[in-house]
Amino acid sequence: MDLDALRYGNFSKLGEAITDWEQMTKKLADLQRDAEGNLKAKADKAKWAGVNATVSREFITKTAAEFADAHTQANSITKILSDTRSELIEYRTQLNDAISRATQQNISVIDTGDGTFAVMGNTRPDWASDPSGNTGATDQKAVKALRDEIQGILTKATQSDSSAAKALMLLVDQAKYGFSEASYKDRDTAAKAIADADKMAKILAKNPRDVTSTELASLNSTLAQYKNDPLFAEQFATQVGPKKMLTFWAGIADPFQGTYDPERAKQAKQLQKNLGTTIGRATLSDSDKMQSWEKEIIKLGPDQLGIDDASNPTGYAVMSNLMRFGDYDDQFLNDYGDKLLAYDKKVNGEGINLWVNNVNQGDLNYWGYKNDRGRDPVTGFLEALGHNPEASSQFFAQPAGTGDTVNKDSEINDHLKYLTKERVWVSDTTLEGDDSFVAGRNSLGRALEAATTGYSADAAPRDFLAGDRRTASTAGVMEQVAYLYGGQDGPKLLHDQPELSDSLGKMAGAYIDDINYELSGIGDHGKDEGDFPAGYAGRAQFGNQGAINFLSVLGQNETSHGVVTSAQHLYTLSMLDANPPAGDTNIDHARDALAAEAEARGILDNARVQQAETTYGANAEDANKSLGRSTEWIKFGVGAVIGGGVAAIPFPGAAGAGVAIAPIAAETAGEFVSTFIGQQVDKGADGAQQDPREQAQMTSADFYDKGFEAIGTSYDTYFKDHSTAAKMADEQNWKEEIKAGYLGTGSHQNDYRGRPSYKED
Repeated sequence: MDLDALRYGNFSKLGEAITDWEQMTKKLADLQRDAEGNLKAKADKAKWAGVNATVSREFITKTAAEFADAHTQANSITKILSDTRSELIEYRTQLNDAISRATQQNISVIDTGDGTFAVMGNTRPDWASDPSGNTGATDQKAVKALRDEIQGILTKATQSDSSAAKALMLLVDQAKYGFSEASYKDRDTAAKAIADADKMAKILAKNPRDVTSTELASLNSTLAQYKNDPLFAEQFATQVGPKKMLTFWAGIADPFQGTYDPERAKQAKQLQKNLGTTIGRATLSDSDKMQSWEKEIIKLGPDQLGIDDASNPTGYAVMSNLMRFGDYDDQFLNDYGDKLLAYDKKVNGEGINLWVNNVNQGDLNYWGYKNDRGRDPVTGFLEALGHNPEASSQFFAQPAGTGDTVNKDSEINDHLKYLTKERVWVSDTTLEGDDSFVAGRNSLGRALEAATTGYSADAAPRDFLAGDRRTASTAGVMEQVAYLYGGQDGPKLLHDQPELSDSLGKMAGAYIDDINYELSGIGDHGKDEGDFPAGYAGRAQFGNQGAINFLSVLGQNETSHGVVTSAQHLYTLSMLDANPPAGDTNIDHARDALAAEAEARGILDNARVQQAETTYGANAEDANKSLGRSTEWIKFGVGAVIGGGVAAIPFPGAAGAGVAIAPIAAETAGEFVSTFIGQQVDKGADGAQQDPREQAQMTSADFYDKGFEAIGTSYDTYFKDHSTAAKMADEQNWKEEIKAGYLGTGSHQNDYRGRPSYKED
């Protein structure tokens, strides 16, 4: 900053601008409140139909969010400008004070242009006649001290001005259209974030082998501190650069670097997560720099990086392991995935796998390492989709022109078709891992969970209290999944892909209301939307037979059978809660809810019995144990969390613990749902000393009796203390109707209504 620019600077114009921004911020705050409390609130409550159900509602939701972002951005700009102005005025005061003191000491301070200045002692006019020979007004020590003081003031003023300018530029560039959600309480906070990003980038500029564990710890600590900071993330990513980011992680991740230093390996594991999270945050910026950064990362994908570390990996191999963590830009993930799968199709086959082979010892993943060394980049990418739901829904989107129901292969997304039916998957385990487990298929299931539910596959029970996130887009993915796994090849697909069993159960559970709706009619006629209303706009449509086929396949597997059964039961109980036996309409709804559960349970249970018999053949003991384990679905209700119109159900899945989500017919838990959950918590505690999943053994007849027991208990509970309603139900043959629904659909007399059990060729 020039000396005269600060000395004579008129900050009144900047003050006027700040006043304008302050007023704008207040107005935007009012608009934000109005948009959220009026515009969006009314849109959420409205019963939309047709195009309005999808396009208009989504537009209003995004518009309301833009008002919030506009207020946030205006507030940040106001605070940065205000702080900078105050600082510059203070520096101007300090400068004028220093110059005033210089004048008193006969010292001149002159602006020499281009950011330079001169400080010199004044020449005495009587110097020639001074007997001492002293020709200066002051000594050089005083001149130097004053020069240093003024330089310090100008340096701080320059830093204040330039850091504010940089922060403002980064801030407004975050969003090319609309506004950024980046929020800063003052200029110093924004400036420090940028400075710390530059500092951390210098560590990545080093050779990974020269980076100490102390530096890694500092890097991890700082990245974790700024994990949600948009300016830090962008500055860090762009300062490091795409290729250096990849080569640095490959060097740190190289197992030969971490083997002999446990602390370094510990820091490397955290760095994978922290780097991935930071990069993800950076991709949310729309700045030109980040757009170029993303394009370069994708361009580097198929090529080896030309390094000695980690078996000289490709860009895909490294980046896919970093993106296992973080919230990434949806379009970036889709562009990356399009290119990755296009390349993967060229190299994937029955021969030696390009990614997983004995030559490739580039272990780039520290998380779940025993069963997933991270050599297959498709796995890491699918993990990214698993915690980026909107990107996943977009990646697996239903093709344009599909009818109301998916009923042919041409209506299946190419990515989904390739990953479920065409790709050759290879296990990527260590010697200590389970070589029958394919991490990539498990990650595919997690990606599809996110795509169909709208929630991250890592979501905890409490996260689901935000409510139902299904949309027409998520339903479009679900329809494809039901078609694939409920199709003729469905039993084989599920058998060959056991890692997906828990995910498929979760997906079906999340759409159990739509499945019940499909079962409520006579074939595809007379479906009852009054009993099973759409919980969201653009509900999934499977067709009556499609729903039956899908359930019949999921029933074959112990895990998927248990998850769907638990979701079905909770949904039915919530329907009973929402329709107490008071009035004909309520009672009719309850009747249809129990009938739908009976039919769905019949399909699931019959499939389970038949598959156990087919799998174990003459080994009745193992078949019975398998059926016994399948009765334990009821314990999945332990720890269920209800709220926002959904139930979050913890359960032991095929690849570890998970959470299933089921829609319920009320915002919160009613008496039936609460009693069910409470009873299961008590039973779970009582049986804590034994493992009934191993001890259970029963015949198919006993298994069906268990099914009757669950439905019958619901029936009795509903009519408890309502004898008149119970008498009416008895007169209307409810019990016979429910039994027929359970046995008539699920018995061997009607095998043709679902898919046959999987049988080895």
